[in-house]
Order: sequence, then C-alpha cells, then structure tokens
Amino acid sequence: MNKSHPSFNKIGFIFFILCLGVMIIGCNVISNIYPGDQPASDPTSSEPIIQETKELASLPTETQILEISPTSVPSQTPMVTETDLVTAPQETPDPTPEEIPADIAEQMDQIERQVIGLRDLQPTGFVSRALLTRDQLSQKIENEFFEDYSPEEAQDDTTVLTAFGLLDSGFDMFNFYQDLLSEQIAGRYDHEEKEMEVVQGFGFGGTERLTYAHEYTHALQDQTYDIENGLEWTTEACEEDSERCAAVQALLEGDASMLELDWFSNFATPQDVVDIQEFYQNYESPIYNSAPDFLREDFIFPYIYGQTFVEHLHRQGGWDAVNAAYIDLPVSTEQILHPERYPDDKPDNVSLPDLIPILGDDWRELDRGVMGEWYTFLILAHGLYPETRLGELEAQTASDGWGGDAYVVYSDDQNNGIVLVMHTLWEGLNEASQFYNAFQKHSISRFGAPSTSGPNRVGWFHEGGYTELRMQDQYTTWILSPDEGMAQLIWSNILEP
Repeated sequence: MNKSHPSFNKIGFIFFILCLGVMIIGCNVISNIYPGDQPASDPTSSEPIIQETKELASLPTETQILEISPTSVPSQTPMVTETDLVTAPQETPDPTPEEIPADIAEQMDQIERQVIGLRDLQPTGFVSRALLTRDQLSQKIENEFFEDYSPEEAQDDTTVLTAFGLLDSGFDMFNFYQDLLSEQIAGRYDHEEKEMEVVQGFGFGGTERLTYAHEYTHALQDQTYDIENGLEWTTEACEEDSERCAAVQALLEGDASMLELDWFSNFATPQDVVDIQEFYQNYESPIYNSAPDFLREDFIFPYIYGQTFVEHLHRQGGWDAVNAAYIDLPVSTEQILHPERYPDDKPDNVSLPDLIPILGDDWRELDRGVMGEWYTFLILAHGLYPETRLGELEAQTASDGWGGDAYVVYSDDQNNGIVLVMHTLWEGLNEASQFYNAFQKHSISRFGAPSTSGPNRVGWFHEGGYTELRMQDQYTTWILSPDEGMAQLIWSNILEP
C-alpha cells in the first residue's frame, strides 16, 4: 500500500473536504456589519472567533459541506483483533433526487449569474442540479467514501498517526469518518458527475444561498480548467504526490472562499445576514468537535490558508493572477503557507530506501510519502498530548525552512513493532538546527529525558521502543524503532542505501 501522508488529509483514496467558507463569511462579514457581536477573524491566526470554540482552526463551517475529492483520509490504524473490526456499511442505491421548486431554481440562476460576474469566468456547459434530503446526500457520500476505504485501511491509518504522536492507538477512525460524513451536510459540487447537489427541507435561506455561491465557483473552476484531467486532481495523482494535491486543493478552496466573501459583500440580502446569524448561534457539530486536535486543524487548511494564498495573488494582479495559478499550479503546502515563495521555491526530492531487506519478512510497509511543511508543523504544535505541543510560533519557526522530505512507516503485526523514519532536507544549516532543537524539546515532553546522546544525535528509550533524532549537514532524521540496534542499522542503510 503506497499512500502519501498518513491520514493527515493527504493519504487516502477519497479525500473529503469540510467546506468552511460559510464559517469564514459568518465571522468576517457579519462581524463587519455588527462589530459588537463577533470579533473579526484573521485567516492566518488561531484566535477564537466563536465563544463556543477554542480556535478558528477547530471549527467546521457554518453549513458544513462534504465534497468527495481525491486527497485523502487517514491512512493507518490501531492494532485491534479481528473481532474488533467494524463491518463496512452495506452498499445502498444512490437516492433519486426530486425536482427543484421553481422559486429556488430562480434564485440559483440569479446566484450563478452573480458569481459569473464577480469571478469573470464564463460557463462552458450545463451544470445539472439535484435536490436531496440530508439523509439522501449523506448516504450517497458514504457510498462513495467507503467504496475505497476499508476498516483495515482505517486501522493502518491509526497505527501510522499513533507513531507520529498524533492519535491514540484506540481511536476508531472508521466509525469517526462514518459519523462525520453524516453531520451537517448542506450540499456539494460533484466534479465527476458535473452536478450541484443541494439539501432540501430547510428552505433556501442565507446559509444555503452562500453555500451555492461557493459550490458554483467550483463548477466554474471545473468547466474552465478541468479539475480531474486539466489539474490532474485525482485519487491516483494525490497518492503519487500528496504535497501537490494539498496545494491544488488549497487553490481551489481558497478561490471559492474568497469569491464567496465577495458574493456576500455584494449580493447578500438583510434576510441572508439574519439567517446566517441564526445558524451561527445554533450551530453544533459534536462529531467534528470530538476530532483529534491535528485533524481539526488539517480539515480547515485549504480554506483558511488557501484563502490567504488566493488573496495574496489577487493583491498582486487581480483575478488574472489567480487564474495564472491554475496554469502554473502551486506544488507544496510550503507555497500555500508562504505565498511570497510561489512559484519559485519548489521542494527538493528526498528519498528513503526500502527497509524490508534489513527488517525482515515479518515486516510490512504501511505508508510512504512526503510530510511537507504543514504536517511537520502539525506534529510539533498539535500532537495528541497537550504537554508535548510547542507553541504555534515556535512550531512555525521550526518547520519554516523546510526544503523537502521523505517518510516511511513499517509494522511487524505479530509483535506489535513499529518502525518510522522521517528524513528531512532543510534550506540551510540554521533551519536544520532550528528543527533539531525544537524536535528535541517536543520529544523530551513526549518521551522524557534523553537516554543517549552524541554529536548531533540524541535518543530516548521509552515504552514500545526507541526513538532517535540525528542531524547531518542540512538533513535531520527521526527514527522510531523497537530498539537502539535496529535504529543504528536503519541509519546506516539511509547513509549507504
């Protein structure tokens, strides 16, 4: 199995997106209209914007929309017995949509014209519409999602994420996604079927209208640039290059989120504002809120940072500059996090050898890919245990200067053994040293005082094995293995594969 990015929104077969655009609008626009009601939000910060939530980054959207797309779901899982496996849901026939009432269809037509005028992209074809109940859309999405995501894959996801210190080994990833996919779905644009799917039964108020503006932007993107074939944003391409996939997703969602904001500023009615405020006040998302810290952060990455990236381009040259990014696509989360580095600062290729020959036939490869700057940051700042987390600024500084990496995770299922290797190239010795020192601090919080040390090398014995961190020139290497001897063997193999 070759998935890129352990579950961190990068490694599965079907990637779903929590459309956070409406949430951003609810915070930015409504706070501008009613400055006493809500604090303004900063897309690059994690300051609170809703009383009930701890951080902006931990919020789902106001009309949470799930779009099935190809970047990923977690890819590794906890060690459980066969009897603990969850049975995949039985395939249910896709529901038959109902006819959209004339008054709602007229509003949709009007919103489409408004979005076309704002975004200045001309439609090249017809986009069909489907009106479904929330349960029907939920079921359809579940059918698509679980067609390519099994309980066994979910277990492997959790195993990998546990090794990286992001999940508890007992986390039920499969059931979590099953529950999340049914929570607060408002609609989506299906770029494979070329269809707008809208939830019925709640009228077509402010949140639904705002959702439609966001989703129709995706339809224009698709008709102009061909999301699947032109942008090569597919399951297979995302498995091959998860960093590029995450960057393209951020461009798509940042574009739609910024356009959505424009639409709200120019065309939202007073009743739209009231509707969104009411939704905002009553919104609950218990499944999303129960997600591990890093997953909540990761879910919103393409919306928060994608919008900041697109806004940077727009300031440079308007929508023409944004359109140019679809021709010269961003290729890494680093470029999204630091828009000024786009398009010139591209990651270097880093590789790791196949370690099965030195580990033995009892081992199997769970996951291999590129971590990227964003996921390096998540490990440092949003791990499972709060006491191991570095401050946001410290973690950002430590992960800045990322130049490329490769990671691989192996499992010895019979003996519950895990091997993890993360080999990172930094842009200079200073950047490598910053990460080396920050990761030591993180590891001391996680594993305790170091057990071994040497020149540019430090190691920890801990329950379940041994962890070692090395620095050589502009490279840092993190190895987690059952014992110190195996770590040394792995290190030697990395030096001379």
